Amino acid sequence: MQGTIIRSTGSWYELQTETKEIVTCRLRGKFKTKELKVTNPIAVGDKVEWMWENQEEKVGIITDILPRENYIIRKSVHKTGHGHLIAANLDQAIIIVTLTLPRTSLGFIDRFLVTAEAYRIPAVVVFNKIDLLDDEAREYQQELMEIYEEIGYTCLETSVLESIGIEEFREILEGKVSLISGHSGVGKSSLVNALNNSLNLKTSEISTFANKGVHTTTFAEMFELSENTYIIDTPGIKELGIAEIEPDELSHYFPEMREYLGECKFGGRCTHTHEPKCKVVEAVEKGEIALFRYESYLSMLSQEDNRK
Repeated sequence: MQGTIIRSTGSWYELQTETKEIVTCRLRGKFKTKELKVTNPIAVGDKVEWMWENQEEKVGIITDILPRENYIIRKSVHKTGHGHLIAANLDQAIIIVTLTLPRTSLGFIDRFLVTAEAYRIPAVVVFNKIDLLDDEAREYQQELMEIYEEIGYTCLETSVLESIGIEEFREILEGKVSLISGHSGVGKSSLVNALNNSLNLKTSEISTFANKGVHTTTFAEMFELSENTYIIDTPGIKELGIAEIEPDELSHYFPEMREYLGECKFGGRCTHTHEPKCKVVEAVEKGEIALFRYESYLSMLSQEDNRK
């Protein structure tokens, strides 16, 4: 029998069967993760083979993981040199950001987008809580949206309080499996509840002491928003460590840099930092590549942190 993992708590998994029955499962024996060095062999969104262990109590055993169409991963915060699978088999990845209460750094947004690019997952940037912005902040947000849209990312403004962009958000999700991520407190749960209040996802207040959200989601979990429309809600990610991306590949995951690759004097060996006749650096100097995006690239390349 086959099913889809909808919730993972570490040692136990909940899956949805093909008839939409929910079954609690455990892994049979020790699973090998093949080439992937990860702390968790199974992620939400994985398609699996399973069998009954106790049908009366609705307890099953996962016997195999089916090949993944894609996955998204971050560095493990507990085990050096390993990754942690966030989700698998995604149609798109959506990052919810806010420019205030709490403020999402551009470095964090760019790391999320690079990660999505690396795994060939279309990404969307949703700017939430726009009701909290003054005119100057709204203008700044518009500039950011124009930059991201110009390099190929769909952007959307939303406000649950003022019912702005809610239906547009619903249309973006329709008929897809979407990962929804972002810092704690940016309003992921409130946005989803506005689309389907029967889900009743927990929402959090912002601590005025640090302007940071309180974690309300402990484990990644998949919800059926409507027929054939699923969202995967993830814990508020404090850090999104770049995993599985080599330094010489990094610029490939910046869409605005890709068109210049191969044109530099040193070709594929150019790091786009100090080399003469680097077309990427020239594009930055001409304003054809946004300076903050280039700074994000340098930060990731040097493994420094520009997410604050």
